[in-house]
Amino acid sequence: MKNNKHNIILVEDDPTLGYLLSEYLKMNDFEVSWAKNGANCLKLLELNTYNLAILDIMLPDTIGFDLAEKIKNLYPNLPFIFLTARSLKIDVLKGFSAGAVDYLKKPIDEEELVVRIKTLLSRLDYSTSKTDNNDTYNLGNYVFNTQKQELIYKDKKTALTNRETQLLSYLVNHKNNLCTHKDILTTLWGENDYFNKKSLNVFITHLRKYLKHDPSIKIENIHNRGFILSIED
Repeated sequence: MKNNKHNIILVEDDPTLGYLLSEYLKMNDFEVSWAKNGANCLKLLELNTYNLAILDIMLPDTIGFDLAEKIKNLYPNLPFIFLTARSLKIDVLKGFSAGAVDYLKKPIDEEELVVRIKTLLSRLDYSTSKTDNNDTYNLGNYVFNTQKQELIYKDKKTALTNRETQLLSYLVNHKNNLCTHKDILTTLWGENDYFNKKSLNVFITHLRKYLKHDPSIKIENIHNRGFILSIED
């Protein structure tokens, strides 16, 4: 990252839109790498470190959902958002299920995009700073390392995405207490709405799967209210 600017990779095959967005983001103090397809994106990810990926869904050599899955597996610490013309409810839900931290629909005003990105990155930076004082937690038979973004059970390590780390950190810091949908979504997603709530439920499912080996740890669903991370002493 140069000059302490946030470094963004933009994956967009439309030459006009890609150029306009990359130039506008640069004008607003971001470092931007523009990839025109999935293969180019993966090559750039090997060479540089990024704070955020912006992904189109319809790409000439792949589908954005498949690219997101590769990114999540190879670079679990990299948050990504979708910016796409595909606006059907099923696509939005699929985007959040893929691990996206936001799903933006084209056409989008460039100023709105910048505001959304800055808000998102500030929340990510804030969440990271909140865990700096204690980056390792013992959760039953698990060790949760927030800086390395991994969950360790015996000799098995599970790499967590940025959002999974944020959510588990939030639950751990409020363990054995009710975490309401509204509080979680406002803090981590920035907005309490239907699609973000669906996204939250997806990430809760992920965490339950990771924590299933220790019966003393449960993420309880409190109907229409929120979740409780219960850890038996």
